[in-house]
Amino acid sequence: MNAPIVPQSDDEALRKRRRRNNIALGLVLAALVAIFYVLTIAKMGPAIFTQRDL
Repeated sequence: MNAPIVPQSDDEALRKRRRRNNIALGLVLAALVAIFYVLTIAKMGPAIFTQRDL
């Protein structure tokens, strides 16, 4: 009925841990990008929506 639990090899465990860490790092970097983008737009204020002749 139930499959026996087979211990994972060290390589497989290491690969899973690295993947989890890479995903976490990617999420942190994406959050920082979003924060910097929002702060930049907020500092520019409503002036970014007005049309200026260059």
